[in-house]
Amino acid sequence: MKSIDRLIGQLALDSQIRTSDIPKIDLYVDQVIQLFETAFHDTKRQPDDKILTKTMINNYAKGKLFYPVQHKKYTPDHIMLISLIYQMKSTLSINDVKKVLEKVNEQAQARELDLSVFYETYLALQEDNHDAFKEELERQAEAVAHTQSEQDGELAKVLFIASLVHKSNLYRRAAEKLADELVREEADGKNSY
Repeated sequence: MKSIDRLIGQLALDSQIRTSDIPKIDLYVDQVIQLFETAFHDTKRQPDDKILTKTMINNYAKGKLFYPVQHKKYTPDHIMLISLIYQMKSTLSINDVKKVLEKVNEQAQARELDLSVFYETYLALQEDNHDAFKEELERQAEAVAHTQSEQDGELAKVLFIASLVHKSNLYRRAAEKLADELVREEADGKNSY
């Protein structure tokens, strides 16, 4: 179980941009990148990995994943949206991310949605997910340990990896199905928010 505790510690689950971390003033792109680099530094797989680049942000802007910036400055709402994009893009396609966030963008730009309240709710859900993840990771490790003897440590680790990948794929597929459903509901004129 020590190795699971060590693994959980290495995942830097607490790495996040909280609303209190976001300056109350608008930021230039380099400042946005630095904010993300600082917040997510411990989540890098390799030390030279980039968390966020100007190219990424420009591509998100060109792809209309967030509403337009004014005078090359990013508001706190833009930073929250970019954080959501950053989290979603590792699982969903950019087109799916755009579709999922489309209504959020529209309502935030029109000031019909207090994005900070929405984002704080998202962060609270993340905290719940962390707790559930830790419990599930420990459960999976125990299940694998019971199927393999101690002398098959490498095989047990392969089984553990395969099981985690499978679970990840299940969650990704569920997210994709919900994204497709959201798009269908909007096309049918149903408001799913």
